[in-house]
Amino acid sequence: MTGLGTRDIDFTPFARALDKQALTEVQLTWIEKRYEQWLRFGRVAGEQIVSRHTCIKRFRPGAVFALMRWNANNYGTVHSRIDIVQALARGEAFTTVPFVRPGGELLLSVTGWPKVEKVLRAIDAVETAGVDPCDASPDHWRHVSARIAVGAQPRLYGKDRHEAWLKRTALGL
Repeated sequence: MTGLGTRDIDFTPFARALDKQALTEVQLTWIEKRYEQWLRFGRVAGEQIVSRHTCIKRFRPGAVFALMRWNANNYGTVHSRIDIVQALARGEAFTTVPFVRPGGELLLSVTGWPKVEKVLRAIDAVETAGVDPCDASPDHWRHVSARIAVGAQPRLYGKDRHEAWLKRTALGL
């Protein structure tokens, strides 16, 4: 025997490594006026700067975030997209999303500036109602996605809907 007990071993680095693996990572790149990725909202649990143009943001399971992507060339905007994603715990089924590792539950995915602009207005409306978009019901983002897909106006998300969702989750429904 070596005489070492478990009290003598510091497991903190191992716990941190396991905790890091349980987080969802989002790689963001920013090349001014060419290729820009940023978060519209989301509670970041950790951050790592990779280079002058790239960083990695980490989210805990259950966190909701909005990832914006925009590309341009010499003639203007080529691509714009917004994804609203819910980070999942390890072992749960997920959808792969570009630049999101391993993936997450895709609540909304919209491409094209006119539709992206409608989603941004919906996010602004949630904030105007006094609710943090991270805390809004995931069903609301699915609703916004479905309404925009068919060219209809999404319903507003106010304090009353938010309180109803909080009560529903408190009951486990």
